[in-house]
Amino acid sequence: MNCVHCKGALSRSTAPLQIERSGYSFGLAAAPAWVCAECGEASFGERVVDIIQDTIHTLDEHTRRISEGAA
Repeated sequence: MNCVHCKGALSRSTAPLQIERSGYSFGLAAAPAWVCAECGEASFGERVVDIIQDTIHTLDEHTRRISEGAA
């Protein structure tokens, strides 16, 4: 597997992930990822992306519910 940016070799590692959304931010200090040995770019596998998207969906829903309860 090669990096889409620089074509360097990817290896299994971890990488930080930070997502800023309206109403909250979400971060992981060490998400499982493929990391480029040349440029350090991280790529997240399909399973990890699915879990992150499910988590964001849940956080969006809870944020919406909290906002409605505060009104």
